[in-house]
Amino acid sequence: MTIADVRIEDHYRTRTAEPLGLTDRPEPTVHPGVDGPIDPATLASHEARGYSVYDNLLSAGEVEAFRAELDRLTRDEALRADERTIVERASAEVRSIFEVHRVSGLIAELVRDPRVLDRARQVLGSEVYVHQSRVNYMPGFQGKGFYWHSDFETWHAEDGMPTPRAVSMSIALTENYPFNGGLMVMPGSHRTFVPCVGETPADNYRASLTEQEIGVPSRAHITALAAECGIDQFTGPAGSALLFDSNIMHGSGNNITPFPRSNIFVVFNSAENALVDPFAAPAPRPDFIAARTFTPLSR
Repeated sequence: MTIADVRIEDHYRTRTAEPLGLTDRPEPTVHPGVDGPIDPATLASHEARGYSVYDNLLSAGEVEAFRAELDRLTRDEALRADERTIVERASAEVRSIFEVHRVSGLIAELVRDPRVLDRARQVLGSEVYVHQSRVNYMPGFQGKGFYWHSDFETWHAEDGMPTPRAVSMSIALTENYPFNGGLMVMPGSHRTFVPCVGETPADNYRASLTEQEIGVPSRAHITALAAECGIDQFTGPAGSALLFDSNIMHGSGNNITPFPRSNIFVVFNSAENALVDPFAAPAPRPDFIAARTFTPLSR
C-alpha cells in the first residue's frame, strides 16, 4: 500500500497565521485489541502519563554490539555524504542518521525484535510499520539539544499523519544522566494538541533537522503545560528504553558535560493511520524521514 491522496477533516489545525487555542485529543493513547509484554499497571500508567520506561531492554553484550555498529556507521564516508546523515552546524559532528534500519542489518533486526515491536503493537492496538528510524549522537561538550515540541505536530503538518496513533521508542546506548542532555517530557501533555504559528517553507526539513524553527510551540503554551503537567526526565543505564506517545511535549538540553549520549530511535505508526497529503506543508517530506510504504512489520 502507498500514500493515499485523500483529504480528511483536520482536527489538529496548526501552522496558521494567527495563534489558535489548545485542542483536546479525542483518540485514546492505548488502543485495545493486541496483547503484548506490557503488564496492565504499566499500560495504565502509559495511558495516563504518555510514556513508559523499560530498564535493561538490551543486555550489556547487545549494547556493546550496537555501539560498535554506530561507530561503524559514522566512519562510513559514503553514508556521511548521504542526505540521510545530519551533521551539527557548528562542529560538523554527526548528529543523526535517518532510515537507519535500512542501512544496518543489526538495527533492522532490532525493529522486529519482540521486545520492541510487540510493545508498539500492544500500545497502538494494531499492526505497525516504521514511520521513521534514526540513530542520535550527542557528543560530550558540544552536543546540541532540541527545543520543546510535539513530534505529532510535525508529522501531521509536514507528513500528513492523520491522528496521533504513533509511538516512539528511544533505546539508550550510553548512560542517561540528569546532566548530559537527557530527554525531558511533560507527563500527561499528550492529551493536549498544541498548534503552532507560521507557514511551513518548502523543504523545511533541511533546516529543521538541525534546529527547529517552524512548528515550535509558544512560550505561553509551554508555560501552561509545564504548570499543569510538570516535567519528568528519562535517565538510566545503557540498554534501557523510553516508549512515548507521538503527541507528548518533550525536549532536551545541550550536553556540555564530558559524557556523550547516543540512542537508537524508532517511530512506529499504526497501519490503520496511514499518511495522507500534508496538512500544513506544500509537499511531503522525503521517504527517509517519513515512510510512505505502510506494509506492516513481521518478525
